[in-house]
Amino acid sequence: MVALGALVPTAILLDPATATLLELSVELIEGLSVGLARPAYLLAFPIAALTLWALVFRDASGTASEDSRRWFLAARLAVVALVVLSAAGPYTTQSKLTTGEPRVTMLVDQSDSMAVTPNVENRLAESIESAGVSVRQVPVGAADSSPVGDAVAANIRENGSLVLLSDGRVTSGQSLQQAAELARSANATVSTVSMEPRTRERYVTIEGPEKASLGVQNRFVARVDGVGGNTTATLTVSVDGEQVLERAVNDVPAPVVFNHTFESTGSHTVTAEIDVTDRFVENDVSRKTVRVVERPEILYVSPGEYPFRDYLDRLYDVETAERVPEDLSPYYAVVVQDTPADEIGNVDRLQEFVIDGGGLLVVGGTNSFESGGYRGSNLASMLPVSVGEGEPRSTNIVLSVDVSGSAQEGMRIQKATALSVLDQLGDENEVGLVGFNYQAYRVSEVEPLSQNRQELQDKIRRLRAGGATDIAAGVDGGGELLGDRVGTVILISDGHDNPDEAASVARQLSERGIQVVTVGAGETINERTLRTIAGAGGGSYFRATETTRLGILFGGTGAPGGSGLIVIDRGTFITSGVTLTADPDAFNDVSVRRGADFLVAGDTGQPALATWRYGLGRVATITAHDDDGTLGGLLREPDSLLVTRTTNYAIGDPERKATGVTGIPDTRVGEPTTVTYRGADRPAVDGIAFRRVGEETFQATVTPDSTGYFQILDATYAADYAREYAAFGPDPALESLAEDTGGREFTAGQGEQIARFATERARGIRPVRTDWTWLPLLLGLLVFTAEVSYRRLQVRRRDTTSDGGLP
Repeated sequence: MVALGALVPTAILLDPATATLLELSVELIEGLSVGLARPAYLLAFPIAALTLWALVFRDASGTASEDSRRWFLAARLAVVALVVLSAAGPYTTQSKLTTGEPRVTMLVDQSDSMAVTPNVENRLAESIESAGVSVRQVPVGAADSSPVGDAVAANIRENGSLVLLSDGRVTSGQSLQQAAELARSANATVSTVSMEPRTRERYVTIEGPEKASLGVQNRFVARVDGVGGNTTATLTVSVDGEQVLERAVNDVPAPVVFNHTFESTGSHTVTAEIDVTDRFVENDVSRKTVRVVERPEILYVSPGEYPFRDYLDRLYDVETAERVPEDLSPYYAVVVQDTPADEIGNVDRLQEFVIDGGGLLVVGGTNSFESGGYRGSNLASMLPVSVGEGEPRSTNIVLSVDVSGSAQEGMRIQKATALSVLDQLGDENEVGLVGFNYQAYRVSEVEPLSQNRQELQDKIRRLRAGGATDIAAGVDGGGELLGDRVGTVILISDGHDNPDEAASVARQLSERGIQVVTVGAGETINERTLRTIAGAGGGSYFRATETTRLGILFGGTGAPGGSGLIVIDRGTFITSGVTLTADPDAFNDVSVRRGADFLVAGDTGQPALATWRYGLGRVATITAHDDDGTLGGLLREPDSLLVTRTTNYAIGDPERKATGVTGIPDTRVGEPTTVTYRGADRPAVDGIAFRRVGEETFQATVTPDSTGYFQILDATYAADYAREYAAFGPDPALESLAEDTGGREFTAGQGEQIARFATERARGIRPVRTDWTWLPLLLGLLVFTAEVSYRRLQVRRRDTTSDGGLP
């Protein structure tokens, strides 16, 4: 593999603020390099040399001969050169075997969530020290504060070993991923000590919508979870203080689903409480609020009568029309079903409505899209799909495969996933290959897949793992290989890296027209990182088992067969958690436009649901249909959730037209939340300072210091218990922390093994830097002494005079 970046024998570092040369080094042989710590001092030599020449030769009037002056100048130049070299700070760096000084820094989490685990730090420290390795204990956190990431970052030392006794539940400061990145840069390891909870602890949470429509049934989930032995907990749920559910819960986790319909607008409270004997009482009550608004008004346009209209009427305030009217101001969204383009009505006004923030949902049928004259119409420009079957979906693609050390254990899976992805890509695509660890490597140029499929397969099979992980390098390397071409980077990785830099690079590529798709592959996968990167790059995240969906996106033959609908992207509000059982009879003849979100497809890849933003508004198309207008079963549960969410997506904020409205998201104790007020005048509330953030929008920040329900203006928000009490037991991020930094996972009884690991880490071949500043000074002194002694000797031997010489 050839590195994408240029390889040079010198390393020149520049201070970006001053743009001055700071350090220069040259590798002579492997393991030995020489350098200058302050090379800028070399600039003094030509000035000194010119000054010496002027003193010796310019207007010379002494009796010394020309040859004597030359020898004198040469000697003095040698002395000056050696002094300047000494000032420049010469040094050598050589790799040597060092025994080091093994020691362990043990970070001990003292936050409340650790109270359910046994105290083992003192016993463990004694065990390590008895094996001959010193231990420094550092307390981390207290009460409901767990800044574990900050503590790891603050105690990292070059080539050091940290041992973390914690459940990894970070409640403030930087994440464990960020701390791992810093540890890798310092060649430090972070090992973890796993401790299983022994004390019984239960906690309750409540989940549900933040906003709801008046008179519409809403789904809530009260969840009881925890650690420790089995125990019976009694769960009760109250809405606005009135009990609506009571149930005994034995095993955990235990999700309890219930429905509720609100009959009045405004803020409502939903409280879940458990009656149980355990360690903490703080998390026995969970609170949330729901803001109930009038049903948003939508306009339904269709020349026919379809069941979808009746379905919408159960959820929204629906007005029916055969054509789009001039005045759309009362509506939040317009739904057009199975209507020919020339019968829709005032499309120009509809376009203005969407650009200004309104929503549009176009539902297909036998009289729309390709059969409704949409091609070339004003309506077509607004849609996330183009009418008529598209050409094979060909594009420029770079597979960027993680070959870093963190991927080594799962390299077999990585290769298999990469080969599976390649199988899904149609021959009409042009595909290249990049491998990456801490930098990207050009493996194969972007060429027609019809010509290089076999070669790419062979190169993927020959990939080898090693080196640190820098996913940003992999994303950037894929974009670099694409060059000026528009295309897609398919990143195949386990995701064990900080997502921030990679997401930033993906966002920059997206602005260039390059989409970033991520595929999770490996022994353990950090899906959150990969989803973040895909979201920033305008793409989707797929599990290794979902690569067949790429065939739908990129025209391959590997699209799954069978029947039914396929969710292409589950990372959106519309598709998250939906279950699809419908098998529509037909699909309109469309293809998804570049820049649109392809969310659901038919079994052979036909677009069924696509969305995009148009101006300030939102547009969605549902092209799955059947002859009776029931959308091929999408109006039946559980599929109807997809239709409801799609309509809600088009509607957007159901209060965006209202003024004098206050919105406050729920929060937790000690965590700030933002109060947003929409109105003409700045609101006045004691103790709260509102700032203007828009023409008629004001915001303020509040941080509750106790649990409960609180009211500001006409809105209520909930302050739930502190995050510290919302999860117990080891966080999965601990495993990633150890893997990413080259650490180990130990148990509380493995003190001797921890000491042995620290000793092995301290011993090894390391770069040793030797300062040679003294040597040029010594040589300069010797040259000066020799030159002066020689001239004195010449005087004594009467070969010259002591008073004639140089001027």
